[in-house]
Amino acid sequence: MLVKDKIILITGASRGIGRATARMLAENGAKVIINYNGNEEKAKELVDELTTSGYCANMYKADVSKEEEVQGLYDFVKDNYGRLDVLINNAGVMKNNLVIMTKTEEYDFMCNVNCRGVYLCTRIFAKLMIRQKNGKIINTSSITGLYGNAGQSLYSATKAFVIGYTKATAKELGVFGITVNAVAPGFTETDMSFSTNEKFRAELLAKKSIKRMGEPIDVAKVMLFLSSPLSDYVSGQVIGVDGCEVM
Repeated sequence: MLVKDKIILITGASRGIGRATARMLAENGAKVIINYNGNEEKAKELVDELTTSGYCANMYKADVSKEEEVQGLYDFVKDNYGRLDVLINNAGVMKNNLVIMTKTEEYDFMCNVNCRGVYLCTRIFAKLMIRQKNGKIINTSSITGLYGNAGQSLYSATKAFVIGYTKATAKELGVFGITVNAVAPGFTETDMSFSTNEKFRAELLAKKSIKRMGEPIDVAKVMLFLSSPLSDYVSGQVIGVDGCEVM
């Protein structure tokens, strides 16, 4: 088991990529903490599924954009586990719009979760990892954070923030034995993508070298690698998981 007995926190883990990651890590021996904000029913369903199968899973509600709630999540982890081996900053939101039609409220909404959430969780949990003198931080970015995409100017910008923050914190925290990396999924079949029209999907598929859409498990496999000892000398990297959509 690649991550046996590792304490791993996944934010935004009640659905999509976070859910698939939590399941894969638990199946590989980790004690997973499923953070959620909006969907308690889905989070509980996942915890019940994992524990019934003999895996270790727990859950905690927190809005990662609110400092006091992230601090509460930190206290929960510290009090119940005493340490944190891996932090996966996966919580994120997406709202597509043309740049001239993007509202300030959309900016606030996406920046608060996609940027502030990563900043707060990293800052607060890094203190615990520094005391441990080891740890792994994995941030969910997007291929749009590297290359941009029309109609996703703001989303692309928030995911570019994640990439810059990943690289800078990797340089700062490496001396304490902490690795920091980012995963940049391409279009992935999740709740956020269900509303995408068929014309867009066909055009996107035509660009891919691997002729299928990504699934959450494709990203979860990379999360497992980065959570495991196999990646101990990998830090400051951005790994695209997009079926060779862009190069």
